[in-house]
Amino acid sequence: RFLEELRLAGNALTYIPKGAFAGLYSLKVLMLQNNHLRQVPTEALQNLRSLQSLRLDANHISYVPPSCFSGLHSLRHLWLDDNALTEIPVQAFRSLSALQAMTLALNKIHHIPDYAFGNLSSLVVLHLHNNRIHSLGKKCFDGLHSLETLDLNYNNLDEFPTAIRTLSNLKELGFHSNNIKSIPEKAFVGNPSLITIHFYDNPIQLVGRSAFQHLPELRTLTLNGASQITEFPDLTGTAS
Repeated sequence: RFLEELRLAGNALTYIPKGAFAGLYSLKVLMLQNNHLRQVPTEALQNLRSLQSLRLDANHISYVPPSCFSGLHSLRHLWLDDNALTEIPVQAFRSLSALQAMTLALNKIHHIPDYAFGNLSSLVVLHLHNNRIHSLGKKCFDGLHSLETLDLNYNNLDEFPTAIRTLSNLKELGFHSNNIKSIPEKAFVGNPSLITIHFYDNPIQLVGRSAFQHLPELRTLTLNGASQITEFPDLTGTAS
């Protein structure tokens, strides 16, 4: 009853029965990574109301049931990386208003729909690197009022992700190693808190003159590998 941390990583678990964690009302950390789970064990997780950290990474999860996290109101950290997800499990995230950090990296996600993270108003860190993301809904990041770190590196994006304009508290942005060919005028107009932008290894041909203007906190900008850029961007209001 008083157990606070349970480590079951690196086994060959394919299924976790309904009552596996019954009575563990004080459990705060549950590690289930590096197993053979094919979906989130919904019924087993339901009454873990004190759970703060859940690791489900490095499994074979391709399906996340809509109600699987419904009882996890204290959850702060969620790992779902290195699985077989092909889409964002939007409904499953609806109840995770306390979540602060989540990784969905190393999956097979190809699109992020509008309002994909709509209820995650406490989320500070979101990792989406090493997927197959080629398109983003224009409102896909709406609701992420606290987000400071967004990692979209190593995806298949062809266009600059204008959806980031709603992320007013964003400090670190990574979308290097994509297929983005241009950065528009006033690209970061909604992100005045940016400190770091990693944008290298994209086939950039055009950078809007005002793209990087008025970013007073910016300390690191990496654009290397953009061999077709012929003009240096205007950093008015950015360089201190």
